Amino acid sequence: MADADPRRDTSDGVTASPTATPADVAAALPPEAGPRRRWGRLALMLSVPLLLVLVGGWMWMTSGRYVSTDNAYVQQDMTSISPDVSGRIVAVNVRENQRVRAGDVLFRIDPEPYRIALLQADAALAEARVDVSTKATDSGGAAASLAGARADLTLAQATYQRQRALMDRGFTTRASVDAATQQVAAAQARIAAAQADAARARQQVSSGMDGSSLPAAIQAARARREKAALDLARTVVRAPHDGIVSQTSRLQVGNITPTGVPALTLVAAAQPYVEANFKETDLDHLRVGQPATIGFDAYRGLEVKGHVQSIGAGTGSEFSVLPAQNANGNWVKVTQRVPVRIAIDGTPPRAMIAGLSADVRVDVR
Repeated sequence: MADADPRRDTSDGVTASPTATPADVAAALPPEAGPRRRWGRLALMLSVPLLLVLVGGWMWMTSGRYVSTDNAYVQQDMTSISPDVSGRIVAVNVRENQRVRAGDVLFRIDPEPYRIALLQADAALAEARVDVSTKATDSGGAAASLAGARADLTLAQATYQRQRALMDRGFTTRASVDAATQQVAAAQARIAAAQADAARARQQVSSGMDGSSLPAAIQAARARREKAALDLARTVVRAPHDGIVSQTSRLQVGNITPTGVPALTLVAAAQPYVEANFKETDLDHLRVGQPATIGFDAYRGLEVKGHVQSIGAGTGSEFSVLPAQNANGNWVKVTQRVPVRIAIDGTPPRAMIAGLSADVRVDVR
């Protein structure tokens, strides 16, 4: 019979020699992993429900706290600069996207026609003063003529009374009495004419309707002179406020710029804001003053703080060029959007360019 294998397998798969002791066999066994594996399985089973509870609680706590929209755009106040007088452009002092301060010269219009008009107004004012002085002299002459006519009337009346008395006593003729009567009538007519001349002279040198002591003719000439001076000053077009100049392509030296037609645009870059178009269903808890967070498509990762400054008085469709006409059989209800102005708090670290797309989230809590 063959000799038995000196090595034999134990129940745990450990090969032991016949001479191995129980201590050697225990040392050769793998460590007991049962309890540790049970604790890891239990922790995994508990972490999943716990994570679900935390996520659900966070969603429940923040549910309805925010309203947001990505239909929002950066806006800036813009001023269309148009000249108050027409003429040929002789100088352009700005370039595209240049920053200017209030009062800076933007461009100049040829001042020569308006300078000549001012000289003509000065001459007209001087002529009006001379004319008023002449009429004042005429007024004095009319007053003297009136005094002479009154003296003639007094003499004619005295002559008539003497002739009448002589006629009653038979010492004169009827012809003499009639002549005296005619002289009285003539003197009265001269007085009426002198009074009319004096009134006309006083009216020509009288004060204006505004209570000023200056004659009306001088006031009218002075007003024309001030208008000519104002037109001359307006040949220099200045910036009404700080901002960035845009759309200067129409400003070319030699071009004729008409009155009232925009020549360039001045963007007030110091006060940007965001116009967010919220759905009408989001306005229930939206209030002025609520804090907002603003993100920008152009600047990834940038968020700035702001607040609700005002809520629009009408939906966007109401202010459109062609408002929707819903009084027909094909009416379909569409959720309207209301423009909400979001003011930006502080100074953003990046340039706020008008028209940039933005995401707005308002905390309505």
